[in-house]
Amino acid sequence: MIVPKIPENETERIQSLRALNILNTPVEERFDRITRMARRLFNVPIALISLVDGDRQWFKSSMGLDVRETPRDISFCGHAILEDDIMVVPDAHADKRFFDNPLVTDEPNIDFYAGCPIHALDGQVLGTLCLIDIKPRAMSAEDLEILRDLALIVEAEIAAVELTTLDELTSISNRRGFLMLAEHGLNMCARRDLPASLVMIDIDQFKAVNETYGHREGDRALRSFSEQLKNKLRASDLFARIGNDEFVVLLTNTEPGQAESVMTSFTEILREFNARVNRGYELAFSYGIVDFNAKKHPTVEKILADADIVMYDQKKKKRYSERLAAKI
Repeated sequence: MIVPKIPENETERIQSLRALNILNTPVEERFDRITRMARRLFNVPIALISLVDGDRQWFKSSMGLDVRETPRDISFCGHAILEDDIMVVPDAHADKRFFDNPLVTDEPNIDFYAGCPIHALDGQVLGTLCLIDIKPRAMSAEDLEILRDLALIVEAEIAAVELTTLDELTSISNRRGFLMLAEHGLNMCARRDLPASLVMIDIDQFKAVNETYGHREGDRALRSFSEQLKNKLRASDLFARIGNDEFVVLLTNTEPGQAESVMTSFTEILREFNARVNRGYELAFSYGIVDFNAKKHPTVEKILADADIVMYDQKKKKRYSERLAAKI
């Protein structure tokens, strides 16, 4: 048996998957309808919508199989998500990757497998729509096309979930999406005793940009700000637009003090951006940092509220300094 490799973009892939908040959710008819159709169209005993998590594959829909998950290291879908197109295993007993796999030698006695990758809106592979049979078989070109079409329907249903967690203007997480992601991140930090910091960000003088240059330019400014922020942060950092001109960043496994360095560096990045694009106004921001404390911050909302207080205190001090400088 060959254990499936881990994709190079695994951190980003897992982040996209967990941002959907779809893992461990109840059975839904809209997904079961697709696997029932697949099982009937291809006359196979098992059809699954499999989402490949860190160490398991979890089945959002499972027709013909009683379990809801199996280990990733023995999964066929773990191999399938590495492919650009449908992965077909006509005879698992004759395939060096699977011939001694426990899913082949024991229940459910897989002999045939076909898995079509399913993607999130950002292109990350989440898992597969897959077909399983207990005897060898082949797939025609028409069969493959039908399976692709069914996988696209799965993607459309997942996109309906995903769109409720994304900010339409900037294409980053919205408040709802951030709360879902941050809950997972902070729970992990609490369990493993890892440090984390949350940064609340408010763009300075954003109202003036809208009033002077118009809302279209204001939208452009918000997109530019989010793009610069994304370019600065690590792939494992969580960030979102949670209000009109408010953003939030969660830095996990980050020692106290590092968040301040990140924001100082981001300030310099924005200065360079402003000088380069020269739009007639400058993007600048105020921020508040709160280090995560599991006892003080039992919920994501609590640490958000604390960071909001710190951020607005900094914003008031900055305004006072600017007024004082203007008088001088």
